[in-house]
Amino acid sequence: MQETRTFSDKVFLVLKGLAMGAANKVPGVSGGVVAFVAGFYEEFIYSLQKINLKAFKLLINGRFRSLYYYTNFKFLGLLILGMVISYFSISQLLDYLLVHYELYVWGTFFGMIIGSVYYISKDFDEWSRRLIFYVLAGIAVGVAISFLEPARENDNLFFVFFCGMVGVSGMTMPGLSGSFILILFGNYVLLLVDSVNALYNTIGDIFLMDFSFIHDPVRLRLLKVLVVFSLGSLAGLVTLSHLLGYLLKLYKKETYAVIIGFITGSLGVVWPWKEKIFKLNKQGEFITDAHGNFILDNYQRYFPDFSDSMTWLTIFFILIGIFIVLGLGWYENKK
Repeated sequence: MQETRTFSDKVFLVLKGLAMGAANKVPGVSGGVVAFVAGFYEEFIYSLQKINLKAFKLLINGRFRSLYYYTNFKFLGLLILGMVISYFSISQLLDYLLVHYELYVWGTFFGMIIGSVYYISKDFDEWSRRLIFYVLAGIAVGVAISFLEPARENDNLFFVFFCGMVGVSGMTMPGLSGSFILILFGNYVLLLVDSVNALYNTIGDIFLMDFSFIHDPVRLRLLKVLVVFSLGSLAGLVTLSHLLGYLLKLYKKETYAVIIGFITGSLGVVWPWKEKIFKLNKQGEFITDAHGNFILDNYQRYFPDFSDSMTWLTIFFILIGIFIVLGLGWYENKK
């Protein structure tokens, strides 16, 4: 799997990591779709499979050069670097855009998913009844997930670890949005907003030689939550990659068919025209979590008003999203 990469290849790999990190941050969007369309999904899965007992033995024995090549570390390292950069840059920008231009952001990602479905399915040379069944099953699961009711926030560390294992599915299984699953678990704000911001602020404090945060129990709790969530994500990545590697080896077409179904089903989650419905108590008052944030109940989807100029602008962004994916696919094929 290890191969010679030019400088431009390395730069683009970091950029792909940036795109995966940004996609994972948006509820309903899967970073795995980026890997799929960009043409490195299988290498990503098979590289993760190399994080196993043999790799651990190489590490313990100090055979770092062998470990480097065995785990395809150059590939994984550049990709993960892009994801890390994304969480402290593009993810912050996405947070701003989702607050101020939410409709257009959803429209862009909606278009990207449409483009992904077309891009992946166009290379399927045959559609048997068996494969169509797998596609429909994937669509059913994706749609069903979009209508589930979110739970309340839970910062129990065992549950946080489980959230990490399941939430990382967005990177390994295209079409299953890890961030949306975290919303369903009630921990999206805790794990992808509050704890990440706590780390961001802590790094800034350390650079300023301000260590007063060690006396802040809320900050320390959030950092502990982030560490446990990261460990759960790592465990989930390794576990799911072995499962998916096995499925891709023995049931490649069936696995791809389910992935196409998952991606298609996720269109319901990123449908641009929707309003947030927040949970109310018996007195009709908004319920908040421990941080004062309103707790999301579900989305109320509606059909767009074509007499509204914002509707046509959203459609324009949908087309942009489609062309982004097709352009990325064209670039990869050209290489």
